[in-house]
Amino acid sequence: MSIAPAAPSPHPTRPDLRHAGTEPATRVRHQARDAATLMAFSAATSVGVAVVFLLFAVAARQA
Repeated sequence: MSIAPAAPSPHPTRPDLRHAGTEPATRVRHQARDAATLMAFSAATSVGVAVVFLLFAVAARQA
């Protein structure tokens, strides 16, 4: 049994020039958009949880 990989490395040492300039820029842009969407969702969720805790604190104070 060998520990050598059976398939070639997914990252070639030479870039694939058949589709030069099309895929990498689009992929990075999509990753940046996804990251921004995730940050916005995370911020909105944090604010929502904070508001719920605030409402609980106000309700507990009035009781």
